[in-house]
Amino acid sequence: MLTGDVMSDVKPAKTVDCIGLYCPEPIFRTRVAIDEIEPGEVLEVWADDPASESDIKSWTKRTGHELLKIEKVEDRFRFLIKKVGK
Repeated sequence: MLTGDVMSDVKPAKTVDCIGLYCPEPIFRTRVAIDEIEPGEVLEVWADDPASESDIKSWTKRTGHELLKIEKVEDRFRFLIKKVGK
């Protein structure tokens, strides 16, 4: 997982707003959005469901996409996910 200045250079290809949505909706929307970007591009996901942190970690591990960063901003999570493969 990258941190600090390295991450400031990352520009998401797409952003998904899952604020106010609860499991499993953030995962569904993340899965749809990752299919809409190209391999190597980064997806930004915002969520406020407390379960989203563990859900996104599990989903990226299972699907092989790279979780670059998890950032907690007040009561929200910001995830940066790099699409790997097709």
